[in-house]
Amino acid sequence: MRWVDFKESLSEFWSDFRRQKSGLLGLLLLFLFIFIAVAAPIITSPDIPERWQSFWLDNPKNVPPTWVNVFSGQTKAPHLIIEGENLQKLITKTDSGYVIEVEYINEYDVPPQDIVIKDLSGETTGGKPSITVIVKRPDNKEVTLIENYKFSGSLVLQLGTHPQVRDNLLKWIKSEGIYIDPLQEFQYKTLMDATKVIFGKLNENILENPEPLKGTYKFTILIKVPEGSSVSFDNAKVIFTGRTYGWLGTDFKGRDLLAGIIWGSRVSLVIGISVAVVSVLVGIFYGVTSAYLGGWSDELMMRFQEFMASIPSLPILILMGAYFGGHIKLWQIVVLLAIFGWVGIARVARSMALQIKEQTYIEAARVLGAGTGRIIFKHMVPQLLPYAFAQMALSVPGAVLSEASLSYLGLGDPTAVTWGQILHDAQVAGAAVNGYWWWVIPPGLAIALVGLTFVLIGTALDRVLNPRLRRL
Repeated sequence: MRWVDFKESLSEFWSDFRRQKSGLLGLLLLFLFIFIAVAAPIITSPDIPERWQSFWLDNPKNVPPTWVNVFSGQTKAPHLIIEGENLQKLITKTDSGYVIEVEYINEYDVPPQDIVIKDLSGETTGGKPSITVIVKRPDNKEVTLIENYKFSGSLVLQLGTHPQVRDNLLKWIKSEGIYIDPLQEFQYKTLMDATKVIFGKLNENILENPEPLKGTYKFTILIKVPEGSSVSFDNAKVIFTGRTYGWLGTDFKGRDLLAGIIWGSRVSLVIGISVAVVSVLVGIFYGVTSAYLGGWSDELMMRFQEFMASIPSLPILILMGAYFGGHIKLWQIVVLLAIFGWVGIARVARSMALQIKEQTYIEAARVLGAGTGRIIFKHMVPQLLPYAFAQMALSVPGAVLSEASLSYLGLGDPTAVTWGQILHDAQVAGAAVNGYWWWVIPPGLAIALVGLTFVLIGTALDRVLNPRLRRL
């Protein structure tokens, strides 16, 4: 085909495709998914696949997205990390060590889960450094949360669960004249939600049902460094562990589910498109070859096709997963899905090829001495390309669902970030039972949206490229 003819055909195709509104919507969604997949390292972080199997210690666990506050009667504190240059600006050097002053504006009904001072490194040649944390509340009350706590190496200090913090809060409450039942004091020391007390109104209910005290809290962190010792703030962080996080919340490992959804789009697109292209091409060539050869060759090839069609693919994939040690690599999933995906396409391609085989130009090519391969590849297969393109688009959702099913059953690649793997982790952790809807709905919607995208494109292609449908 000459370039001019190809250009004219492409222009005519696009003119027809533009009239298919559903196809344009599918194309827009496809470009969006491709953009998200390509830009995943920029949108999130390039090390997400390596970190995905580990716990994200700086993040809260099993918390909903921040935007739920818009629809909730109670506003919950979002996650906040102060680190790097933002933390360095708050550090002042003194004669005895350092002072860090952190202001936190609490405008929420439910305060942070915890207050964590993390990755503060101390060299203890001349003695251990010590840390003291004092908070000044909006009611002008000052409370010493922890005093002269000595540390060495890398410090991880969780104020919300530290026994000394709970003891100091109880002493402060008593000093303010509030009665504490001695029989319940031990229970408070072990089970108290310290952050709710720190951010609560000072009254008789501060231990049982604390009311939020909104306003500006000033945390003063005093670090004493003995002579001969040193403290490094290079990796230091002050974390107000939120009760909400980001756009899609977190799972039981503290992983950002938005990052998982974004990186999962890569796997879904690669597997879906790869399986669809390989399956359709194999099915087209197999069906055309069978139709052209005819006779006993056609009979033999069709009996093999029927044998493959009678094999239930999912149980076989499950057995293969068990054979490979309980997990199937992504490339193995592509191969296995392609092995079972060409069967139905081959049957349809054969029936179409039987009609093409009887055309005059095929007979002319055979009379002129054209070989079997030339007739099949140059004269017959190109006539099936419109069907092939539409079928490729329509085959992608099935491949995506198959991968998600294997991953959901725990047979997928555990080292890959996939939507099915996210749903598998949610099922193992009982997300649906515990009401962690943000862990279940987004990956399910993503799978459905990818399926819808290619169904819209495939249906539009079928209408444009299939003359019978185009006349309807």
